[in-house]
Amino acid sequence: MICVTETNETLTRCEEIMRDVCADFGAELHEFNGEEDHVHLLVHYPAKIALSRLVGSLKGVSARRLRQEFLDQTRRYLWGDHFWSPSYFAASAGGAPLTVIKEYIENQKRPG
Repeated sequence: MICVTETNETLTRCEEIMRDVCADFGAELHEFNGEEDHVHLLVHYPAKIALSRLVGSLKGVSARRLRQEFLDQTRRYLWGDHFWSPSYFAASAGGAPLTVIKEYIENQKRPG
């Protein structure tokens, strides 16, 4: 997902918020990391949950809370008035070893 995360502090708070949202859906956030302009998540979620609904909540809740808590830091990075881009990419981890996916996410260049 593409977002505004200028600092490690905002990215860390984004992770906390997204863990809470996942828990509300009965999902588990296994891995989280990102760079200045996007985040990567490895999420295990129940099949009964529509992925678009989960992603919508992840974006909506995190945008609202991060804007409240970090408005001055994020204001100049907003896309117009939006915190997140309207798009996201999702892929199934089907047969891939989770350790490989976790390692990829861990190796993102987190902002300083």
